[in-house]
Amino acid sequence: MLFSVLKANNKRMHQKTNACGSLHILCHEDMPGSPKSLAAMSVSGDTRANRTDLPVWLADGFAFLYDFIMSRSVFPRKLGADIQTHYQTLAQELSGFHGRYILELGSGTGSAVHFLPNDNHYTGSDISPGLLKRAVKRFMAAGFPHPEFFVVSADDLPFEEGTYDLCLCILSLNFIGKVEEVLREVHRILLAGGVFIGCVPVPEKNLRGSNIRGTLHSQTELEKISRQSGFNFEQIPCENGALLYFRAQKKH
Repeated sequence: MLFSVLKANNKRMHQKTNACGSLHILCHEDMPGSPKSLAAMSVSGDTRANRTDLPVWLADGFAFLYDFIMSRSVFPRKLGADIQTHYQTLAQELSGFHGRYILELGSGTGSAVHFLPNDNHYTGSDISPGLLKRAVKRFMAAGFPHPEFFVVSADDLPFEEGTYDLCLCILSLNFIGKVEEVLREVHRILLAGGVFIGCVPVPEKNLRGSNIRGTLHSQTELEKISRQSGFNFEQIPCENGALLYFRAQKKH
């Protein structure tokens, strides 16, 4: 495995590697206070890199508890949702995707291995190196061919236009900046006719009145923003607590 921090110098880039799995941090020197302000470094063969230069919010001290918290607390208590129904819904929606180039925003620890066929070319992204290190191991164990992972923000992606067939954003959109900026970036990196599949809590489904973190948008608002960003919008049929599942296809 390769773990590296790359200096991007404000140029969009997508580094390929022959390693089994790779984790990259892209950084711009002129953006202090974000992952892009990190000093360039490269560590090969071991993920236990010295991260003393990382901002405190990237220390990831609780990454090892992430999956436990999601399955035992967030899904049943916060979202009023069933995690197996969640996986099954996404697995059914993605069952026809094979041999495609796929980008995920907010990969976390790699839960997509539960619903994404492993013959796809997967690129993951997140702002947390600690979570992505766990995702690398999970995707490699699941047999994905040369998965890549980037520590970047979803509203400023380093990938070239028209690179991906599919973009996923599962339980992350409410945490990622302005939805309009995210969808503008997703539209840019998708091929014509490419698909954006999302899952996000929405206020009208939050019947428990849970304090769900992040910025929640209604289905109507998400549909409006999607159409304004150049997508068609369609709800994926599933009743699972506070969660909305949707697909948005890039218009030709």
